[in-house]
Amino acid sequence: MEFVSVFDMFKIGVGPSSSHTLGPWKAGGQFRNHCINSGRIVLGARFKVTLYGSLSLTGKGHATDLAVTMGLAGYDPETVDTAAIEQIINSINEDKAIDINGIKVSFDPINDVVFEREFLPFHANGLTFTIETPEHDVLSETYYSIGGGFILQEGKDNVANDALYNHPFPIQKADELLQYCRNQGKRISEIVMSNELHDRDEHAINDRLLKIWDVMFDSIFKGCQTQGTLPGVLKVKRRAHDIIKSMMPDLDHYSTKEAWLEAIRKLNPSFQEIIKWTGTFAMAVNEVNASLGRVVTSPTNGSAGVIPAVIMYYLCFVNKEAQDQEILQFMLTSGEIGSIFKKRFYNFSSNGWLSSRDWCFFGNGGCRPCRTHGWYTRTMYHSSRNHNGTPPRHDL
Repeated sequence: MEFVSVFDMFKIGVGPSSSHTLGPWKAGGQFRNHCINSGRIVLGARFKVTLYGSLSLTGKGHATDLAVTMGLAGYDPETVDTAAIEQIINSINEDKAIDINGIKVSFDPINDVVFEREFLPFHANGLTFTIETPEHDVLSETYYSIGGGFILQEGKDNVANDALYNHPFPIQKADELLQYCRNQGKRISEIVMSNELHDRDEHAINDRLLKIWDVMFDSIFKGCQTQGTLPGVLKVKRRAHDIIKSMMPDLDHYSTKEAWLEAIRKLNPSFQEIIKWTGTFAMAVNEVNASLGRVVTSPTNGSAGVIPAVIMYYLCFVNKEAQDQEILQFMLTSGEIGSIFKKRFYNFSSNGWLSSRDWCFFGNGGCRPCRTHGWYTRTMYHSSRNHNGTPPRHDL
């Protein structure tokens, strides 16, 4: 059985899609490293990428061709300056090559990224990377982007292992998680923290989770501060800024997200306005995601706005004194609920993994509200223990 960490469920990356952008980007980076380690980065070598099925049919709209190029060029989706992506791509298009450790490997994204309508049998999101040296030494690897930024390499043992049972509280189903809470007299977040402590220390866990929240928070603030249109031929008008400004006329006066949060906390909005604020928080993240901005996959890029919006709703309108501790509890609780969905859907699929369509319908559509509801129920019932010290069922 596999262990799925909260850090597998929350990935910092670049929009607009976890399956069509982040996954192919990671696959490109992995193939690049294999080429370096196998000694195939030589003068005169050439890259080629073939996109299959859904990656081909919707790849242009999801910037899949840009993503594989950025991966092959060695850029990390978590740390790359998103404002520089266009310049990086333009430079590679002009040079028709990628510089790897001072060696130019031929690669013309316009001609060397092939959009093949055929679907590979294993999964709808398949892509093949190839490098050929002047001596006709060829390395070819096929990957599948299975959703949520997860990738599988064809021919490798991608089956879940026994790592789950190396952790103090192995969890495959929600009932198991609840039973641990009852038996141990602990909250969900405490059980999850115990598992995470098997792999890293508490300081590292907390720092990483708060970094993830900072990216979420930043994407909300940036989305609410940015005007204009989204990239693409449709020229869709950004809406988040204007909606927030209609409720907060001095929106543009805030230069930091922290000052903005404190200003929102001083407001006294109506119920209808709170609903509008919360929906617009999510919209703001979606607009950042749609413009090749940095967001947190949770569990997909398409749903990246939901969890940040719920946290902001709680911080702004429910518990205005909430600090890092409440955010950490949220990340641990919702991350574990998301991991249960992932592990269960692995078992349900006939070939080991759900198709992107099925994951979108079940995992994405069902996982988001369950994760947010799970944490929100936890915070609203924060006494969280019955008279005998055990958590009530609604603590989920």
